[in-house]
Amino acid sequence: MADLLSDEEIADRLPDGWSREDDEIARTFEFDAYLEGIGFAAAVGGLAEEAFHHPEIIVGWREVEVRLTTHDAGGITANDTDLAARIDDLA
Repeated sequence: MADLLSDEEIADRLPDGWSREDDEIARTFEFDAYLEGIGFAAAVGGLAEEAFHHPEIIVGWREVEVRLTTHDAGGITANDTDLAARIDDLA
């Protein structure tokens, strides 16, 4: 199981555009069209499966919200911040 990050470590590792919300980190990505968001959500799903770390992905009209936490650890770990950075590379 991954170790929880301290508040300072989370602040240092949190990629730009992501925010901390209690025991999760989250970001909403905006797109010009609904299907672009669907494609992005599918790509995020592929990254998540490779990492065996599965975020909550909420698809809306022209936006996709991604929320990350490590349930086994009960909060935010390096797995979350690392996957967030990889997701940013997709955007």
